Amino acid sequence: MQGEGHAVCLPADIDTDLIIAGRYLRTRDRSLWAAHVFEDLDPALAARLKGAVIVAGKNFGCGSSREQAPIAIREAGVAAVIAPSFARIFFRNAVNIGLPLIESDLSCEEGSSVRFNVAEGWVESGGKRCGIRPLSPRMREILAAGGLVEYWRGHQ
Repeated sequence: MQGEGHAVCLPADIDTDLIIAGRYLRTRDRSLWAAHVFEDLDPALAARLKGAVIVAGKNFGCGSSREQAPIAIREAGVAAVIAPSFARIFFRNAVNIGLPLIESDLSCEEGSSVRFNVAEGWVESGGKRCGIRPLSPRMREILAAGGLVEYWRGHQ
């Protein structure tokens, strides 16, 4: 899996309540979640996410285990999230819905171009290439299939 996008830089310790506020969870309308993703952090952020690669600080996705958080990010058009570390349940929820999460210490500037190649194990921005924590072959297959449901559909 590989891709690219413009960087949207976020700080450390972004929790699932900041990703999608609980007040929006009474609906299953994913487009509503996408429209309000990160609203309590920055009300204008959702509009900048289409085609973006989020580059965040450590512990991204901490907090509750709500699977709506990675869904909201994916539905907003984010290509991948790069951070030094992720809350483990958020990490698995994201892989299960086909949102690439990449563990790396990449630093970049807001709006800069970011490229990644999970299979080859690198991320790049501003001419600087960093290694990534490798994913298991099964996790790479799940991401390539577009998520866990699609993966199992192809393996029955």
